[in-house]
Amino acid sequence: MITTIAIVTFAVLVLVTLGWALLRHHGPAPDLQTLDTYTKPVDLAAFRNLIDPSEEDYLRGHLPAGKFRSIQRQRMRAALEYVQRTAYNAALLMRVGEAARQSENAEIASAASALVNDALRLRMNAGLAILFLYARIALPGSRISVGRVTDVYESLTAGLLRLTRLQDPAAAPRISAAV
Repeated sequence: MITTIAIVTFAVLVLVTLGWALLRHHGPAPDLQTLDTYTKPVDLAAFRNLIDPSEEDYLRGHLPAGKFRSIQRQRMRAALEYVQRTAYNAALLMRVGEAARQSENAEIASAASALVNDALRLRMNAGLAILFLYARIALPGSRISVGRVTDVYESLTAGLLRLTRLQDPAAAPRISAAV
């Protein structure tokens, strides 16, 4: 009975979180000229280091158990911040892609469609990763992977650069540095 209640509660929580994320809007979609003022930078190398299982194994082997748990919680909180940043950026890029889908240029519309799809995929992966990271904060010794977020985010930023090069090639370096 307790298991059923826990599963139903978890399912409701996931549905509410996804619904809230999908319905939330922050004004008009930013364009490529102002996008860098809205995005939150993500250091993918640092993020990957935080969620690297071999790095965790190294810390586990070289630190006392209590110190390891404390440090691992801090690392997972930092990873949680990175996942939240990627989800935020994905929401912005979804809106940028939706606006660009209206282009009469077929290549721009195609790139925008791919950007929207990648952004949606990242938002779903980030939602799950957030739940997993909270579990890892509560249980720092658990082995739950969230590595997929970094791969999808990398694909998303590549798609953004493709769209930027098609619409405004001069803005590509600035946009690349912003995400």
